[in-house]
Amino acid sequence: MTQRLNYMQQSPEFVKKLMELSGAEKNSSVEQSIVDLVHIRASQMNGCGFCLDMHMKEAKIHGERELRLYHLSIWRESNLFSPRERAALAWTEILTKLPEHGVPDEVYSRVLEHLSEKELSDLTFSVMTINAWNRASIAFKSAPGSADAAFGLTKAGLN
Repeated sequence: MTQRLNYMQQSPEFVKKLMELSGAEKNSSVEQSIVDLVHIRASQMNGCGFCLDMHMKEAKIHGERELRLYHLSIWRESNLFSPRERAALAWTEILTKLPEHGVPDEVYSRVLEHLSEKELSDLTFSVMTINAWNRASIAFKSAPGSADAAFGLTKAGLN
């Protein structure tokens, strides 16, 4: 795949702001392991190879178990995810592919059984952020693995 253009070079002011938003996730009330799962699941759903590759490697570096990564696309059928993780994944999916009439109250209520309002708000921003990155990477055909060295992802041992 040939990259169409380097959006990071073409729009550095926007990339800087999006990077700041991504950086704010480090202070999220939602644990990093869930943020990793959210990044991966949204990237799977959107078909973003660059982000999927990056976030799988990040999750591995953060200590995520390989089998859970394999099961992420089938999280509903898998017994490897906690109720809290399932709530976060359900929220990720509903926001990534918004239904015509918005988020149903039943989904919102079910998610709030496992996340506080602050956590749900922070999680929503994580979902928004990964979806923004997915759209840019897909639009301009960013090649999976092309930023491994720059982002320190070679230490994942998945090359």
